[in-house]
Amino acid sequence: MAHDEGLYAWRSRLMFDSGNWISPWSEPHHKTPGYYWLVAVFYKLFGISETSVRLPNMIFGILSIILLYEIGKIILNENIAWLAAAILSVEFFWLQYCRLGTPDVPMIFLVLLAIFSLLQAELSGKYKYLWGLIAGACLGLGFLIRSFMIFLPMMALFPYLIWEHRRHQHLTNPTLYVGFILGLIPTCIWLWLSFIDYGSGSYQELLNFVFRLGSQERDKNNILYYFWNIPLKSFPWFFFSIYGLILTIRRPIMHYQLILVGFPLVLFTEITIFSTRLSHYSLCLYPFIALQAAIGLNKLSELSTSKNRNQANLIRNLSYTMGGLALLLCSASVVILIVGNNDIRQYANIGLALGLGLLTLPAFWIGRYHLYLKFLTPRYWVSGWLIAAWLSLAATGFNGLIGDYNPDFKAFIQQQAIAQVLNSSAINFVNVGGKTGVLINFYTPTHGKPVSNISQLPASSYAWIPENEATASSTPHRVLGTVQNYQFIQIL
Repeated sequence: MAHDEGLYAWRSRLMFDSGNWISPWSEPHHKTPGYYWLVAVFYKLFGISETSVRLPNMIFGILSIILLYEIGKIILNENIAWLAAAILSVEFFWLQYCRLGTPDVPMIFLVLLAIFSLLQAELSGKYKYLWGLIAGACLGLGFLIRSFMIFLPMMALFPYLIWEHRRHQHLTNPTLYVGFILGLIPTCIWLWLSFIDYGSGSYQELLNFVFRLGSQERDKNNILYYFWNIPLKSFPWFFFSIYGLILTIRRPIMHYQLILVGFPLVLFTEITIFSTRLSHYSLCLYPFIALQAAIGLNKLSELSTSKNRNQANLIRNLSYTMGGLALLLCSASVVILIVGNNDIRQYANIGLALGLGLLTLPAFWIGRYHLYLKFLTPRYWVSGWLIAAWLSLAATGFNGLIGDYNPDFKAFIQQQAIAQVLNSSAINFVNVGGKTGVLINFYTPTHGKPVSNISQLPASSYAWIPENEATASSTPHRVLGTVQNYQFIQIL
C-alpha cells in the first residue's frame, strides 16, 4: 500500500474494530469521516483486506467513466463521448487512483454526477426538480467525503451557473439548495456528536487543516508545479487536449462552453494558487483532459483523409515519428531483456508493449496509402493510440507496478513463518510509527498493546520494534525477521 492509502485504510479499520464510527481517535480529527465510513462498510461486507479498501474506488472509477460518456453525449456527440471514456480509462494517473484507497475518485464521481444532473435538469423540464435535488445532494455529500476540497469544483461551476442562468435557471431551482442541505446532514450530525466528545476542537481542527494547507508549499512544489506535472502524468493525452482546447475556443460549444472549457480552467487556476500543490489535487481535471483530448484526436483523425496535402502530411509525419520511437523502444527493450538484470527487465516489458502498440500508427498509414487497404478508416488510427496505452498499462499491471507499492514489506509478511505468527497471536507495538508503521498497523490482524519499552512486554509475547531499539535492548528476545528498519521479535 502507498502511505496515504495505508492511513485511510488504518483509520477505517480503527472505526470498524472499535465500533466507534464518530470519534475513535483520542483527539479531534482533521478530516470528515465519509470515506472512512465507506471503507468500513466494505470491511463489514467483505472483511479487512486490500481488496476491501480498493473496491470502492474501482466501482466509482467505472461509474465515473460511464458518467463522462453520458456528459460527452450531451455536450458533444456520441462518437467523441465514447472516445473520451476510452481515453480516461487508459490515463495512467486516473487508473492508478482507481486502484488506491483514497477519497479522490469518490469525490470526482459526485462532481461528475452533479454536472450530469444539472445537464439533465436543462433537458428534461418535467424532472428538473428531481435532477436539481440530486445535483445539490452530490455537492453536499462531497463535503462528507472530501471536506473543504469539494468547494474547489463547486467554485469552478459558478461561471456556468451564473453566466448561463437566464437559460437554465438552476440558481432559482429550490431543490438544488434542498439537496445541498440534505447532503450536508450526515456531516452536521457527525460534527454535533464529535462536538459532544471534543467541544469546539471538532470543527476547529477541520478549519485549521485547510489553513495549514493553504499557507505552505509541500515538497517545494511552486506555482509552476502543475504546468509540468499534469502534462507528464497525462502523456500523451494532454497534448491532444491542448489541440482540442484550441478547437473549442475557436468554435465554442453552444450553451456548454463554460463546462467544457470554463470548469477545467477555473479549477486549474484554483489549485495553482493554492499553496499546497500535490499531484492528486489535479485528479478532477483528468476527465476534462479526456474530453478535450477526444475532440483533438477526433479532429486529427479527420485530417488523415483530408484533401489538403499539408494536413494529411502532418498526420503522416506524426505516425512515422511514433513508428521511429516504437522501433527504438522495441530494440532497447529486447537488448535489456537479453542482457539486463531482473530489476530492469520488468520495465523493458513495458517498453516493448508500448513500442508494439505504437507500431500500429505507421502500419495504418502504410496499409491505407501504400497497400491501398481502404477498410483502414481513421478509426483504426485512433485505435492505435488507445492500443498502445492499453498494452503498456497491462504490462505495468502484470509486473505488479500498479497496486503493490511496497513489495519488500509485502514479501516479508507473506513468509509462512511470519504469517503463521501474525494470524495466530496478538502482536504488541514498541514505538511503532512513520510510514512503515502505518503498514504494520494495518497488516497486523490482532493488536496487542502499545508500549514504550521492550521490557514492558511479557515473556513469550510477540512485538514489532524499531531495529535500533531492539539492538540496544538488554531484554532477551528472538528476532523472527527484519524489514525496513523494523524487527519482528519474540520475547524470551
